[in-house]
Amino acid sequence: MFKRIHFWAFPLSITLLAGCQSSGTKETTTTTTTTTSTGADSVTLESYRTYVTALAADDMEGRQPFTAGEKKTLAYLEKEAKALGLEPGNGDSFLQEVPMVEITSSAAPTMTVKGKQTMTLKGLEDYVLWARRPEENTTIKDAELVFAGFGIVAPEYKWNDYAGLDVKDKIAVVIVSDPGFYSADTTFFKGKTMTYYGRWTYKLEEAARQGAKGCLIVHADEPAGYGFKIVQNNWNSSKFYLAPKGQDVHRNAIEGWVTTPTAEKLFAAAGKNYQNELQRAAKPGFKGSPLGLTVSTSVKAKVKRDKSYNFIAQITGSKRPQEAIIYSAHWDHLGIGKKNEQNDSIYNGAADNASGTAGLLAVAKAFKASGQAPDRTVVFLSVTAEEQGLLGSAYYAENPTVSKEKTVANLNMDMLNPFGATKDIVLIGMGQSELEDILAEEAKKAGRYLARDPKPEAGLYYRSDHFNFARMGVPALFVGMGTDHIKLGKAEGKKLLDNFTANIYHKPSDQVNEAFKMDGAVADLQLLYQVGKRLAFSNEWPQWKAGSEFKAVRDKYMPKQ
Repeated sequence: MFKRIHFWAFPLSITLLAGCQSSGTKETTTTTTTTTSTGADSVTLESYRTYVTALAADDMEGRQPFTAGEKKTLAYLEKEAKALGLEPGNGDSFLQEVPMVEITSSAAPTMTVKGKQTMTLKGLEDYVLWARRPEENTTIKDAELVFAGFGIVAPEYKWNDYAGLDVKDKIAVVIVSDPGFYSADTTFFKGKTMTYYGRWTYKLEEAARQGAKGCLIVHADEPAGYGFKIVQNNWNSSKFYLAPKGQDVHRNAIEGWVTTPTAEKLFAAAGKNYQNELQRAAKPGFKGSPLGLTVSTSVKAKVKRDKSYNFIAQITGSKRPQEAIIYSAHWDHLGIGKKNEQNDSIYNGAADNASGTAGLLAVAKAFKASGQAPDRTVVFLSVTAEEQGLLGSAYYAENPTVSKEKTVANLNMDMLNPFGATKDIVLIGMGQSELEDILAEEAKKAGRYLARDPKPEAGLYYRSDHFNFARMGVPALFVGMGTDHIKLGKAEGKKLLDNFTANIYHKPSDQVNEAFKMDGAVADLQLLYQVGKRLAFSNEWPQWKAGSEFKAVRDKYMPKQ
């Protein structure tokens, strides 16, 4: 999971708890502890170390779905869950089957654009294209290009880029991010903070709902949150999708990205200036229109159908077992791939996301150590295929073991701190739900403070598994790595994070070694444990805050508690 997080913080008083560095009880095994503890120190450094080291070991082969690494990972999780005395969370099973399809695209090296003149675009350099439907071949022949602005239909903002626009069987051209990014008005959409409508995944889905045959998103580094080189990694690669139910009525035949210079060429060929059209599209009252251009290209697709699994364990509540708090983390990573300079080809994914999966077990162990069953059920959900597009959590959202009406909250753990304890903890999606208020209270008790996501325009709140809970209206909390390093300070903490992002993230070097520090992850887990414990032993129902795009979803199917 990509999380480029730096720091911006509002300070509270700072004191360091000894629990950030170590626990009060030494542990050498992963069996249930006999020590009764109800505080944050129930989440121990020893248990976290045991779990994360095992999950990130070379023997796990990078934990990629459809591989031996998946089988080993799931077997390990079940063994440890049973040792902790956890119950199966899917009937009498710890596993939830997730049917998927793998599509390996082979795009034509060129795309022909016809208008008053004919131009040829180069694949990989000018555009990246892939197939979405599991068909042998997709051929686009003289399909009309239609400019649909930001490709957004958002009733709460009184915004509809597709109003009066016919894109059926045509190719929609849309802009990344949302109109607020280009406005000085912070109340327009959410200003620079990306909404769900700015996410490229939403734009592809909406184009398909509108009947488009395909969708091309215009890329720009700053609003996308990454360079075009990241997009180029998708060129002629494999993509996983949830196996479709029936016809693929809500999937584009083709979809992809074009660079801004390419968009400028296309709009110039249509007699328009792209930058002027972008500014026009960012203002209320925008109306899309055909570009007077057609495109022709093709994509071949090799299809493989298979199944992966979510892992679900739980502690059943003693008073209101039908209500649940769900801790989540994805177990998958990238498997075995290209060798690095050290001849290492195993993508261990220690931080991403053996850390979060180990955190599930460490938190579960803390709940069991209390010796008291929670009032509500506590679910420990480790999902598959996050790296392929949040697929495991999307499947769970469609097939939940606890109904959305009875799911109190989701606490998601993805890429816990691997470089040492910090005074801050970064809140992704500030202003979304009351869960952040509970977290702030628990952080203050621990002598810590919440820090804002410094790049809300990157839309990180929509890029991990909690998002699929938010989409179905369940309040979801997601935190990131702090940088106010206890020993080294903010400047050095930021350097450590930047180094992780540049040199370790999604590389074989993301592994447990002498540089992989665990005390920061444990300190963050202790806070998340306290938040979940508070909800599990109470009748609190945290709500979405006014202004959240997910509040209306929740309000439609359940009254305020």
